[in-house]
Amino acid sequence: MANSAFSSVSHRRRVSIFIAVAGFVALAACLGILLWNNPMPFASEGWWLVARMRGKSIAVIAVVAVCQAVATVSFQTATQNRIITPSIMGFEALYTLVQTSLVFFLGISGISVIDGAPAFLLQTLIMVGFAVGLYMWLLSGRLGNLHIMLLVGIILGSGLGALSQFMQRIMDPSTFDVLTARLFGNISNADTTNLTITVPIVGVTAGIIVLRSRVLNVLSLGRETATNLGINHKRQLMITLFLVSILMAMTTSLVGPMTFFGFLVATLAYSLTDTYDHRVIFPAAMVLGFAVLSSAYFILRHVFYAGGAVTVIIELVGGLAFLIVVMRKGRL
Repeated sequence: MANSAFSSVSHRRRVSIFIAVAGFVALAACLGILLWNNPMPFASEGWWLVARMRGKSIAVIAVVAVCQAVATVSFQTATQNRIITPSIMGFEALYTLVQTSLVFFLGISGISVIDGAPAFLLQTLIMVGFAVGLYMWLLSGRLGNLHIMLLVGIILGSGLGALSQFMQRIMDPSTFDVLTARLFGNISNADTTNLTITVPIVGVTAGIIVLRSRVLNVLSLGRETATNLGINHKRQLMITLFLVSILMAMTTSLVGPMTFFGFLVATLAYSLTDTYDHRVIFPAAMVLGFAVLSSAYFILRHVFYAGGAVTVIIELVGGLAFLIVVMRKGRL
């Protein structure tokens, strides 16, 4: 199986079983979200209304899972580092700054300015524009350097975060409480009316990245090897980072910051598939991400009635996984 993503038939079977099990868990979680403890009589008009509302939450979970999985795997391939995540480029810090600035200057009424499709698109465009400007500035020209770009991204993210904290500290307590509720990544925070915008954009962007799996396989070999194999490394790197910025802007604008979820999903996908081929890694990461997020949402929201803790728990587990990986590798 020299030209295959799998080293043996048993390897192929093992990965297929893993993806099938993850898909089954995701399906079971979705059915649980839709059917569990619906207070209305089965198949009545009220029952379908509740089911449709819960179905929108499933759609949000799917969008977040696809964005985080595809963006994180692509970013780690582009940077040749399986520890860092796209959040390092300051997306979440910029999201926090935009939200904080509107509430700081407009008060609680600024929350209404944040909501709605125009504000959602504007916030997304600001994030994508920020990322693209950073890429063009630091990767173009003779002295373009990926590591410098990552370092500058970290510094800018820290600076934006410090500015947000300054404004938050001089807010009145009631306004700060309202803002804080929006700054935590939360499925319930999502404005489902924006799904009509988000789903097509995410579908097209993620589809383009997945179709570029063979290019990403070559990029993962490094700049010199990719260039020797006929790939314009800098051009393909810019395209990949641009597509990643769209996915990260979409998921962050939709539900808020989720720093370690993508890392957790990507790490598990790498470990369980044990292959270099993105044609396998991408589907595995997406299915796994959807299974993890939907099952966590179902258990915490419909069993323990702690829906607001879903992303908190996932981020805690993802953060612990990050520390374990860093300690085992001994480096970033």
